[in-house]
Amino acid sequence: MGSRKKEIALQVNISTQELWEEMLSSKGLTVVDVYQGWCGPCKPVVSLFQKMRIEVGLDLLHFALAEADRLDVLEKYRGKCEPTFLFYAGGELVAVVRGANAPLLQKTILDQLEAEKKVLAEGRERKVIKDEALSDEDECVSHGKNNGEDEDMVSSERTCTLAIIKPDAVAHGKTNEIIMKIQEAGFEILTNEERTMTEAEMRLFYQHRAGEEAFEKLVHHMCSGPSHLLILTRTEGFEDVVTRWRTVMGPCDPNVARREQPESLRAQYGTEMPFNAIHGSRDREDADRELALLFPSLKFSDKDTEAPQGGEAEATEGPTEALCFPEDVD
Repeated sequence: MGSRKKEIALQVNISTQELWEEMLSSKGLTVVDVYQGWCGPCKPVVSLFQKMRIEVGLDLLHFALAEADRLDVLEKYRGKCEPTFLFYAGGELVAVVRGANAPLLQKTILDQLEAEKKVLAEGRERKVIKDEALSDEDECVSHGKNNGEDEDMVSSERTCTLAIIKPDAVAHGKTNEIIMKIQEAGFEILTNEERTMTEAEMRLFYQHRAGEEAFEKLVHHMCSGPSHLLILTRTEGFEDVVTRWRTVMGPCDPNVARREQPESLRAQYGTEMPFNAIHGSRDREDADRELALLFPSLKFSDKDTEAPQGGEAEATEGPTEALCFPEDVD
């Protein structure tokens, strides 16, 4: 009975603005699980939070729950299917983790707790951030109005690429595993949207394969059920997010991937063509085209879609086939 009381008290439920402000004034680090009413809080992380409270103590580490629909300050988190964890210290946002990624959550908690201890003990400056979902500034992805129209903005600071978790992987219940592996590989997921593609979208999306025998089968497969559409960007250390993502995916054919890159996502989650679990853009030009097609309200800044100096002629001269290997067309 006593252990159940501890479990209930582990995360404070913030249901009013007054409780939110009280939470912000807590001394130390507060981790807020922002959830949607229709899916509830993220249960898989509770055991991790219990473990960390035991290890680090109760004085400077606090956990809270907040339903996005109940608080105006969380308005722009509404409707998100991916768990979001906000880290607050001294009333300021200091970190954000998206997805139930236990290793990343644990590392972030320990890092931010250590940083806050130094702020309190040594008077160091607290590193404050602005989450793109809450900010109207175009850091990475911001939601706002321009010329009277609603649109999403992807800034020029980091380039993006498209990833699709295909219907076969979604149907097999592998979405969360794949998302965790994407994050562990060092990518930041700016957008994660579940959507069932239309035939018209997929015929246009795969128009470069229209003459192939497998074209109809591919289009049918991509429309057969929900996919997860992700916009990926790199964290520090990745110079080319498109190339890096293709490496993490592995060869297009899952059988080839299992022979040549057994740790790749297609090797682990693909079965056979066209059921290779994952899609990734072939190159920078293709990424821009695919993002514009599937996210028409997304606006890229000029620098984000601009070819590097000296590379424009190289990217536009010669046949398209020179840009990728034949097996990398999906």
